[in-house]
Amino acid sequence: QVQLVESGGGLVQAGGSLRLSCVASGSTFAIITMGWYRQAPGKQRELVALITSRITNYADSVKGRFTISRDNARNTVYLQMNSLKPEDTAVYYCNVPGVTYTYWGQGTQVTVSS
Repeated sequence: QVQLVESGGGLVQAGGSLRLSCVASGSTFAIITMGWYRQAPGKQRELVALITSRITNYADSVKGRFTISRDNARNTVYLQMNSLKPEDTAVYYCNVPGVTYTYWGQGTQVTVSS
């Protein structure tokens, strides 16, 4: 089992920056991929970015503005979000796909005002 705890959300003006963190605990030795998803009101949850030991992948809407990184020693994944837009407003969830189960954090709210 893996437990995920996010932090770093908040209210920011358009053009501003935020850094999200997600700390994993439990069976962290089995983690290969870590990712960030988001869900805006009335919309489906969507992939924002993911990272493995070799690759990173981003949604087109955040390319060039967001950067995902991880610190394996701290079992932590980060999402640096720059040039934020009002359409980035959502609850952001940390994600770890397991063999038979997908783990999610509780989510952290990001609100971007215009």
